[in-house]
Amino acid sequence: MMNVLLLGSGGREHAMAWSIAKSDRLDKLFIAPGNPGTAQVGTNVDLDLSNFEAILTFIEENEVSLTIVGPEKPLVDGITDFLEEKGHKVFGPSKVAAQLEGSKKFANEFMKENRIPTADFQTYGRDEFDKALKVIKSKDEYPVVLKADGLAGGKGVFICESAEEVEKRLHELKADERFEDAAQKLVVEEFLRGDEASVFVISDGKTAKILHYAQDHKRIGEGDTGLNTGGMGAYCPTPVIGNRMLQRVEKEIILPTISAMLLDENPYKGILYCGLMITEEGPKVVEFNCRLGDPEAQAVLPSLESDFLDLMDAAVNEQLNTKEVKIDDRYRCCVVMASDGYPLDYEKGKEITGINDVAEDTLVFHAGTKAQDGKLYSDGGRVLSVVGAGDTLQDSIKNTYSELKKIDFDNKYFRSDIGTKGLKYIG
Repeated sequence: MMNVLLLGSGGREHAMAWSIAKSDRLDKLFIAPGNPGTAQVGTNVDLDLSNFEAILTFIEENEVSLTIVGPEKPLVDGITDFLEEKGHKVFGPSKVAAQLEGSKKFANEFMKENRIPTADFQTYGRDEFDKALKVIKSKDEYPVVLKADGLAGGKGVFICESAEEVEKRLHELKADERFEDAAQKLVVEEFLRGDEASVFVISDGKTAKILHYAQDHKRIGEGDTGLNTGGMGAYCPTPVIGNRMLQRVEKEIILPTISAMLLDENPYKGILYCGLMITEEGPKVVEFNCRLGDPEAQAVLPSLESDFLDLMDAAVNEQLNTKEVKIDDRYRCCVVMASDGYPLDYEKGKEITGINDVAEDTLVFHAGTKAQDGKLYSDGGRVLSVVGAGDTLQDSIKNTYSELKKIDFDNKYFRSDIGTKGLKYIG
């Protein structure tokens, strides 16, 4: 039996907490800082995720056996190294290994060195943005992808269709205070054509096993238009990846990545999110993330039949080779209900009603919510994730939207086309 501390407060962490709470190995589950949804399956703890000393004190005072890190920033900042040096077990990659997400430059150079298929790229310093613009204009090949090197909450990537848009986005990356830290370096990438998909892997540094695969919807608007967001919905499994393609992903991307990290003496332990483009030449990496995706986790974890806590504990103890990953054969569709105006300006404090009217087999994961005086209110850009299941993709989409309509709050916004692009691959 284990006391577990889960770090994070979003929809991903609610899904993780929900999954962990089902484990027969769990004694107490603490979530820091959590949200009103996680409070339904564990105990929320008011901890600042940047205050590693306070987290350490809580772990020691509450006899926590395993700390699980949900979001990327604490991992990139080195919380795993800090806690392990104090003798505590942590599920999540080290600071160096987490640079696969924390630095686009690090990830691209790592892939190039280890012949892992990805886009062609160039890297520029913050004082070289004018040079980048000249090079892009001279090539005159659009679309072109601009990426802030560091963490930007999913909002530091721009697909530019013209020189004018490149100039606008370069100015934004340099002038907008949101990107002050993330855009100290700029990565310019070739635009990859194909279908995007995400493959989620759990690794103990030596052994890697695929958890599941999904397709995210990052743009704010219908038909994948408008600004990039943290994610407006996802579904799994995606028919973009068949069995043969999944084998290629494992052989050409996953195993070389885990092996190279081990050879570099930076074993990758934790979740590896492989954001892929399935091109005519085969799978290529768009991005690596060092944690579960949000909202993909909300669709993937309910599909997992294996004990999630048991898998994570085995990964920490380098015993993943003794475990089997089992998923069910159902489709799941996750739709994010957001505040109108996200990912830019939006209002908070809108009362949320109707969650208790949703069917029992439909899951509602909290993200930007707060509880006050017995009522629930919106408190962020992405407010809720609604997840429906079905024996077919079409049924999962239908069931999700049917139940989502029962939930209401002022200025709510959601895309009405989540999952539909997967239908073209199915008979």
